Order: sequence, then C-alpha cells, then structure tokens
Amino acid sequence: MCKGLAALPATCLKSAKDIKHKIGFLLQKPDPPQEQKSLKEKAKVTVVNRVPPAEIEKWKTSFNNLIKNEGGRKAFTSFLQSEYSQENIEFWEACADFKQTSVDKMNVNAKKIFERYVEANSPSEVNLDSATRELTRKNLERCDASCFEEAQSKIFTLMEKDSYRRFLKSKLFLELSQPLLDNKPCSLEKKGKRHVSVHNQCLPSYA
Repeated sequence: MCKGLAALPATCLKSAKDIKHKIGFLLQKPDPPQEQKSLKEKAKVTVVNRVPPAEIEKWKTSFNNLIKNEGGRKAFTSFLQSEYSQENIEFWEACADFKQTSVDKMNVNAKKIFERYVEANSPSEVNLDSATRELTRKNLERCDASCFEEAQSKIFTLMEKDSYRRFLKSKLFLELSQPLLDNKPCSLEKKGKRHVSVHNQCLPSYA
C-alpha cells in the first residue's frame, strides 16, 4: 500500500517544494514598469461625454464654436493628442484661465505659463514667431490679464488655419458626425459597454 508523502525522504520533499516554487515564479506575469503603465493609460480611449448632433453641426461652422464648447474642446484636444500637438490647446486654455487669475497670483502664474509654453526650448513650447515671443517676455514686466493676449491670438489662428481643418476631415470627427443606430454600439465604445442612444454621439478623450 502506498504510504503517501510521509514515506518520502525529507530531502525529496524539499526538492519538490523548491521546484514548485520556481515554476510558480516563472508563471507569474511581471508587472510592467510604471512608466510603461503610464503610457498605456494615456493612450487609452474612454467615453467621457455624449454630444448632441446639433452641437456637432455647430462645430463645422467655425473654430470659435468648436473651441468655446466644452464637448468640442475635448474632442479637439483628443485629436491634437493623436497628432502630438496638444500643447497648442493647453496653452490657449492656460491663457484663458490666466485672465481669471487674482492679481496677487498673476506674477507667479504668468512666469509658469511663459516658462512652460513660450520660452524657447521650453517643455511644451508652442510655435510663436520671435517677435511675439519677445513681446510676451516684455509684457511680463507689467504683468496683467492681457500679457498673453497676442501670443494666445497667434496660437488660436494657427489652430484655426491648420489643425481645425484636419480635425474636420479626421476619422474622429467623421465618426462623431455619423448618426448612431438603435442598439448598435458606438465604434469608439469599449466592448461590453451598453449601447448608445441615437440622440447622442460618443466623445472620446485621452486620459
């Protein structure tokens, strides 16, 4: 009759446990590096809003209608992220927020915006001509709500004449413009999500 594991020598039991441990370690899926996980999260598309078709139609009429609408701005930001040029909309928004800054915080916030977006070789440098860049630098000396006015206007025009035109022809915008069929999942939805009403469109954004 078999006496089971108790009849085996202690050295055999130890070797068996060691082998089991090694196999278990090899089968474990290592966690990706934090940086790699972060990049994957940024690339993940999620549905963040529902946009009525009437609103989307307004986006076609002017860039101003698009950028002044919260849903339009999010969709346009997603498009710019796909083109690796989101610094333009980030700068425009930073300038818009700056105009609402309290006087006691203006100097500090203006310096942060300048060093991040305007200064040559800055981390998120926007495409400004040298004259506008220098004018903005001088404006910081008398810092007020209008010190980024010229630079913001230049970037608005750049996006309007360049990125906005491509956005209207992009796959993202074309999909947003298409009416959805009842019980048909939006192509931008993840699998497993509930279907979207025909009255609204999916609006993706990169986290």
